[in-house]
Amino acid sequence: MKPMTKFMIAAFAATTLSPAFVMAQTQDSKNQGYLLDTSGNIVRSGTGLCWHTSDWTPARAVESCDPVNKPVAVVIPAQKPVQVAEATPAPAKVAVAQSQSRKISFSGDALFAFDKSVLKPEGKTMLDDMVRQLDGATYDTILATGHTDRFGSNQYNQKLSERRAHTVKDYLVSKNVQASRIDAEGKGETEPMTKAGECKGKKSAKVVACLQPDRRVDVEVKGTKTVVGSL
Repeated sequence: MKPMTKFMIAAFAATTLSPAFVMAQTQDSKNQGYLLDTSGNIVRSGTGLCWHTSDWTPARAVESCDPVNKPVAVVIPAQKPVQVAEATPAPAKVAVAQSQSRKISFSGDALFAFDKSVLKPEGKTMLDDMVRQLDGATYDTILATGHTDRFGSNQYNQKLSERRAHTVKDYLVSKNVQASRIDAEGKGETEPMTKAGECKGKKSAKVVACLQPDRRVDVEVKGTKTVVGSL
């Protein structure tokens, strides 16, 4: 082939390929790794999907085809402070002193002969039993109170009741019961045990026997007991 002919073929080829070459360069500049149509636009499916080519890399991703996952701000609700119920303190234990008393009524006829204030042997036995009960016990005071029936004057009965109460006190002291803790008093006929209307009639064996509960000596032991309780 003549040199002139070769030159013309080369020029013709260059003229023929130039538009395609330019288009390829243009498409390559637009190509971001996606399939393009003849207009250089990214081809999409009916649902808007794009097709990657072998040139696609994450760095060349297009937002409309491959949206970048953006961090989503998650709002975490503030936790409410946990309120811990305060433990209820146990009630304080305190020692409480409670007054206690015990009364023993001794028949005057069992302790003394009628109209007398001297202890009979059986009367001493009864008081000895009481002393044994007091042994080791805690008490504050002992009160001996004498009583009489209604026969006799008020003044006489008052004196008789006092003598009998003091006789009981003296006997307890003789059994090592502290004298400072024993009181003695007389009530005469003012506090009878029999009810009004009972034992009617003049002085007789029957009426005297009916009035027996009124002739007595009451011995009351008073003390305090410590009890542990709660406030």
